[in-house]
Amino acid sequence: MDWAFLSFQFLTIIPIKTKRSVSEKDIARSAMFFPLVGAFQGLILSLSCLILNFFFSSSLTGGIIILIYVLLNGGFHLDGLSDTCDALSVKSTGNEAYDRMQRLKVMGDSTTGAIGATAICLAILLKYLFIKELFVAGRQFNPYFMLFLMPIFSKWAIVLSMRLGKSARTDGLGNIFLQYGKIANLVFSTIFTIFLSFFPYLFFLMIASQFVNTTPGSHVWALSMFCIVEIVILYVLCHLLIRWFTSKFGGLTGDSFGAIHEVSEFIFLMIALLWR
Repeated sequence: MDWAFLSFQFLTIIPIKTKRSVSEKDIARSAMFFPLVGAFQGLILSLSCLILNFFFSSSLTGGIIILIYVLLNGGFHLDGLSDTCDALSVKSTGNEAYDRMQRLKVMGDSTTGAIGATAICLAILLKYLFIKELFVAGRQFNPYFMLFLMPIFSKWAIVLSMRLGKSARTDGLGNIFLQYGKIANLVFSTIFTIFLSFFPYLFFLMIASQFVNTTPGSHVWALSMFCIVEIVILYVLCHLLIRWFTSKFGGLTGDSFGAIHEVSEFIFLMIALLWR
């Protein structure tokens, strides 16, 4: 339970504290519960969206949902995306070691540059448009359920990256997750992701079958294919991003995980919109 509490403490603004001392290995092991944190965030987003849609238009609802999401995680991942983009904007001098050192220095700077600020604006705008489009256009899956799944899969992508990547620094939270993260983290987070993807959907179908004539088998098969495609594409995406970040920074940092999280959510929403 301490590992679960640590994951909520790390990824949200909820003031949860453990009663015992925490080691670096405990912090790393908390990563297996990241999809559970994503399910909590997704539940808040979907329920908030359901309530807001009774009172406001889809445009205004989408904007409020983005605000809730940013407040819920304290802009943690957006900050990582911003710092990563600022570091990537450092021009190459031809000296690979020097360039990596300069990029890591920019990434560690507390100030936000023009590129980083632009990245935040574009990230919020794109996510807003994706979410709005989910509710405007008819899709195979319930848009509220897609909003619930979005944070789960993006958190799983972070755990996957922790297993596939190496650290660019010898200190920081990112280094702790990369140094002490084990295959068990990825295995358990994958199990949580699959369970959280299907159990709520099966429960919804069971309730819906009491009122309308539904065929759960076909729905479950469609959801299975959707989840498989999402996992495969996110796996490839993480591989590509890790190779790119490694070439630029010599490895991954905590900010890299924030960038991977945000890009993963764009890809998840895009696939959900394209799915037929």
